[in-house]
Amino acid sequence: MAETPDQTLAGLAVEVLTTADGRAKTARARQAAVLWRDARAAGDPLPVGRATPPLRPARPDRPELLSPRDVPRRRPGTPEGRIALLHAVAHIELNAVDLHWDIVARFTDTPMPIGFYDDWVKAADEEAKHFNLVCDCLEAMGSHYGALPAHAGMWRAAEDTADDLPGRLAVVPMVLEARGLDVTPGMIEVFRKSDDSGAVAALETIYAEEVGHVAYGAKWFHYLCGRAGSDPEEVFQTLVRRYFHGALKPPFNEEKRAEAGIPPTYYWPLAEGI
Repeated sequence: MAETPDQTLAGLAVEVLTTADGRAKTARARQAAVLWRDARAAGDPLPVGRATPPLRPARPDRPELLSPRDVPRRRPGTPEGRIALLHAVAHIELNAVDLHWDIVARFTDTPMPIGFYDDWVKAADEEAKHFNLVCDCLEAMGSHYGALPAHAGMWRAAEDTADDLPGRLAVVPMVLEARGLDVTPGMIEVFRKSDDSGAVAALETIYAEEVGHVAYGAKWFHYLCGRAGSDPEEVFQTLVRRYFHGALKPPFNEEKRAEAGIPPTYYWPLAEGI
């Protein structure tokens, strides 16, 4: 049940988006997910409602955000490099929390089944868990989120697709999160070689659950294409060319992408060098 008569899912999403501190943001995100799930289980779901999400989510003062070309490169074979790698993952996961709550709040004018909201609340809850897992690993290594500079362009895809739900689904889960399926196995090996069982466990959890997030994107993208009577492969490629800046980079994890509902014919025509 809602805590107040006018509480809505969209309103809860905006509360997450306007919370700056990473640990506080993820705590609020997880609490919102519990409220949604408990109300659904009780047969009295919260109304989705309407709210106005910020164009950009609130962020802590640190990390310093830099252009991608200015973010220092570090070798993953060193302790400093492994800290930098985990810091980058934490930054991605915090952005993912906001991306999933943003999709909940921003597109309420588009009629969608309640399962759409179930999926993105679950994905957002898992991303909050992932952020905290990686932060715990950083702190075990004597660092913390915010200690290093981070990529300033993570939110660009959200801004570019703020008025286009199929575009958002194509670019965020089906391109950006699918890229995580490509690169995470290599990261797991880096930490396995350094005998960091905590980081391996965190990254294996992320890898397993990200398949579901990509699958949510593919499911609802195909739903919208089916409702519009359009060819999903053609629409996907058109939208990625419109909103994604640059070519897709192989190698691709074709097995996990297929498991998530994205066949190779969708992305290989967009690949670098093709």
